[in-house]
Amino acid sequence: MKRLNELLADVETTAIIGSAERDVAGLDYDSRRIGRDYCFFAVPGTASDGHDYIARAVAAGARTVVCQRLPELIDEEVCYIAVGDTNRAMACMAAAWYGHPSEELKLVGVTGTNGKTTTATLLSDLFRALGYRTGLISTVVYRVDGREFPSTHTTPDTLRLNALLREMVDAGCDYCFMEVSSHAIDQERIAGLRFAGGLFTNITHDHLDYHKTFAEYLRVKKSFFDTLPREAFAVVNADDSHGRVMVQNTRAAVHTLSLRSDADFRCRIIEMHFDGMLLRIDGSELWVNQLGRFNAYNLLGVYAAAVLLGADRNEVLRLMSTLRSVNGRFEALQGPNGITAIVDYAHTPDALENVIQTVREIRRPEQPLTVICGCGGDRDRTKRPEMARIAVKYATTALFTSDNPRHESPEAILDEMTAGLDPGERYLRIADRAQAIRTAVLCARPGEIILVAGKGHEEYQIVGDEKRHFSDREELQKAFGSIRSETTKFE
Repeated sequence: MKRLNELLADVETTAIIGSAERDVAGLDYDSRRIGRDYCFFAVPGTASDGHDYIARAVAAGARTVVCQRLPELIDEEVCYIAVGDTNRAMACMAAAWYGHPSEELKLVGVTGTNGKTTTATLLSDLFRALGYRTGLISTVVYRVDGREFPSTHTTPDTLRLNALLREMVDAGCDYCFMEVSSHAIDQERIAGLRFAGGLFTNITHDHLDYHKTFAEYLRVKKSFFDTLPREAFAVVNADDSHGRVMVQNTRAAVHTLSLRSDADFRCRIIEMHFDGMLLRIDGSELWVNQLGRFNAYNLLGVYAAAVLLGADRNEVLRLMSTLRSVNGRFEALQGPNGITAIVDYAHTPDALENVIQTVREIRRPEQPLTVICGCGGDRDRTKRPEMARIAVKYATTALFTSDNPRHESPEAILDEMTAGLDPGERYLRIADRAQAIRTAVLCARPGEIILVAGKGHEEYQIVGDEKRHFSDREELQKAFGSIRSETTKFE
């Protein structure tokens, strides 16, 4: 039990009907999970509005309701708290409910379009190698010291987020590294948290289905840095044209990183091969297991954050050589006949182009390159033709297929991807993703490289409302097995 008036300490209210001198047994925004003496948050949404469920929540036992619009029928046993933003109020009350856990460890947020998962995960792995207990909140997994939980969102809802942070504190974690998505910033999921630092990776067109315009997407990302405290640090990619904009109004100490120009933290790629690359970071050379210019930026961000958090520079550089790649991020699988398949999460035009350019830098001139990609349904439609143009521009053969079609027709998505391509362009359309992967492998020439982009670590495909098991890695291995079986048959 918590006292309601204590939970409201950081909440800006516009009206309170009823007494706030009462106990609260729990917090929730889902009326189906409400119990006796709970506080119910009426959250406006795109699909449904929590205000429509206030009566149901009260009937289930809620004795506190936080809302933006007071209901017409007022129950005298309930305390109604009107606020300007239910999401923000819920975040502040959740932080108070769990005892402000973000203030008991060092919380570092990573935001940007691409590179968030890799940067946050490698930071967590690095600090574990340095001897600390760490927490991780990422697209791939939630981690509390050595325990892992399935990830449901890049940044979980504010109740789950504060609960995770409390678990980390109770487990003795010194640090938490978390991805901060634009949705989470816009929906106030991180309100009430205290960050020790923030990193900006890059920004390109994405999530315009939600934000509508790139300017709004940029504004939301920037607002994360606007709210960092004075004692925090802000690391930005100076090579991104919007890097400086991100920190225009921040109170945090600003630091820059770059592969191309003067900055507080510098990196240069000396060599790159399929098994890793040689970097020079701030004058020291080190071999890393990751590949590509985009990963050089990610690793430089890891180095910068670690140094700013007080870690020993030389020890950080030594341990960075031991860090392994994140699942589904430029993950190479070796097949028969010298075929190499690469699984990557690239699902934006910029990310796809970066991954393809990395392959082109490493491959031999005579090696063919097949690129398999698609676009998710019910998501940003503006990037569909861009993804197709990039694949056709650089690949020997482009193969367009489904990603997570959700409630859209896979063929309709492919129509939008290929609408701007010229007649005679070298591409195939196979809506069934498993069949597309199998076709690419069976038609591959010896030594060919096959890039399967878009899903990376995901082990599911969303069709309608159904989440079906699907893994690009598994489908590739099945196709490789078919080739081996055919080869054995004729030996």
